[in-house]
Amino acid sequence: MRDLTAEAKANFAARVEQNPYPGRGLVIGRASAGEWIQVYWIMGRSAGSRNRVFVADGCDLRTAPWDGGAGVGDDSLTLYEAMLELPDVYLVTNGDQTRTAADGIGAGQSFEAALSSREREHDAPNYTPRINGLLDLRGAAPEIALSILKAHPADPARTDRFSYRTTSPPAGLGQGLTTYIGDGNPLPPFVGEPLWLPLEGSASEILERYWAALDSDNRVSLAVKEISADGAESHIVVRNRHVAG
Repeated sequence: MRDLTAEAKANFAARVEQNPYPGRGLVIGRASAGEWIQVYWIMGRSAGSRNRVFVADGCDLRTAPWDGGAGVGDDSLTLYEAMLELPDVYLVTNGDQTRTAADGIGAGQSFEAALSSREREHDAPNYTPRINGLLDLRGAAPEIALSILKAHPADPARTDRFSYRTTSPPAGLGQGLTTYIGDGNPLPPFVGEPLWLPLEGSASEILERYWAALDSDNRVSLAVKEISADGAESHIVVRNRHVAG
C-alpha cells in the first residue's frame, strides 16, 4: 500500500518548493477536517504576466490587470475566469476554458466532452498546456476529474488529451497538475500522472504554505477555495504579489 502522505510531501518539495518555475498549477482534494479544497496559482517571467492579480467575485475567481496602464501580454491567455461554480459542480482551470467547461456541463455535456473543442495554448514555442479540474458532488459519491491538453511532441499543431477520474482522496491530500516541470526555453510541459500533494490544515494555512513554497521571484497570485463537505457553501481566500496602496 502506498504511503500517500509521504509521496505528497516529496512531490511538494521537488515539484513546488524546489522548482523555480512550475508555471500555473491546480490541486483538488480535502483539507484535514474533511472540507473540499481547490488550489490555483499563477506565475510569470515577463512583466505582462506579472502585472496581474486574482479577484474573487463571490464564489468565482478571475484574473485582472494590477496596473491598468501596463499590459498583460496576450490577454486572451492571461485574463480569464479561473474558478466557476454550477450547482454541486466546482471548476478550476488555467484559462478561458473554465467558461467553456461550465457552459458545456450546464448544457448536459461531460467535463471531457465540454473541453473537446479546446486546444493547447497558442503561445509558441511553449504551447502551454491547458490544465483543468472538476469537483462533482452531484452523484452518490464525490468525483474528481483532472485533464491536461498539451501539444503533441512530434507536431505541436496537434493536441494530446489526457483525462483522469478519481474518487474521494484521504483527508489532508489532493491531486494536482502544473503546466510545466521546470524552467527552460521553451518551457518543458508537465508529464506523467497527476501529483499527490498535501492539503493539511485550514484554507488559510494551505494558502500560506503554498505561497511560501512558490519561487518568490516568479509567483504572482494564489487562491484557495474551501467547499463544505456537503457542497452547501464555499469561500475563496487569495494572496497576490501586488496589493492595493
